[in-house]
Amino acid sequence: MEEKRKTKTSSAVKNHYNSKVYGTVTAKQPKALVAAFKEKCAEKNISQSQIVKKAIEEFLSKE
Repeated sequence: MEEKRKTKTSSAVKNHYNSKVYGTVTAKQPKALVAAFKEKCAEKNISQSQIVKKAIEEFLSKE
């Protein structure tokens, strides 16, 4: 059986789709806070973006 090879086209298509559908939120935070956040996410097996998304949704639902 022939092994599939990875192509740049596949990644380019995914990147193009993601740029059309998703936006980026960037926040600079103290390194200690970021390290603790990443560690807790890893411990709980939760994606970092999931936490940020939930916080944004909660913020938007108020008022």
